[in-house]
Amino acid sequence: MRVILEVSGLCVARGDTTILRGLDWRVARGEHWVVLGPNGCGKTSLLKSLTGYLSPTAGAITLLGKRYGETDWRELRLQVGIVMSALQASIPPAEVAMETVVSGRYAQLDLWARPTKADIAEARRLLRLAGCLYLANREWLFLSQGERQRVLIARALMARPRLLILDEPCAGLDPVAREEFLGFLEVLARRRRGPALVLVTHHVEEIMPAFTHALVLCGGAVFAAGPKEKTVTTRILSGAFGTRLTVRKGNGRYRLGGK
Repeated sequence: MRVILEVSGLCVARGDTTILRGLDWRVARGEHWVVLGPNGCGKTSLLKSLTGYLSPTAGAITLLGKRYGETDWRELRLQVGIVMSALQASIPPAEVAMETVVSGRYAQLDLWARPTKADIAEARRLLRLAGCLYLANREWLFLSQGERQRVLIARALMARPRLLILDEPCAGLDPVAREEFLGFLEVLARRRRGPALVLVTHHVEEIMPAFTHALVLCGGAVFAAGPKEKTVTTRILSGAFGTRLTVRKGNGRYRLGGK
């Protein structure tokens, strides 16, 4: 199926506040998107809507040709992996990385199901892919922020999702750990049978060359969407953030300057 995710006329309102207004967006196979925008532009509400934690006021969300509200939501959720900082607080401190990764297959936090040999083999493969197989038996409490993010990505991949959402995964990482983590995302994005990636960030420096498209939000609506060469620009980001910014590009990476 060519189209993985399609959002049509998505509106979210609570009381007198309109959070998202008529948002249209489509993610196709082979595309990797970055979502940019100022604080309060609707990024978090969009993610919550995509993962079923926030009910839209109007509009439709279709994943792999199946529409939310007309298909078993629990089944659809398994097709969307998500890595966000809020998950970290739900991981038991004494749980080892192997168990955390296996829990992704069963959509459980604090794993209680007994892993099969196949589960363990797959978890080891994904930890190796994430460059952290050496952490398999290390407790969550003793993992660094960067190590935790890699383990959570391996966990998300256990369910073999078609779409993987990364909500500000570099927050809290030091510059070296951030570059190592972004290098891993680049490898993941270039895998032939990997999921489509959606990276939510405030920093254009985190847009790796393998990312193909950008969605820029402003005031709960789409300000711009399309190939990153046409959307991650001085004109568009200055308009979305309401101040003069300068976007520079070199060696496939972006940098953001001030006025």
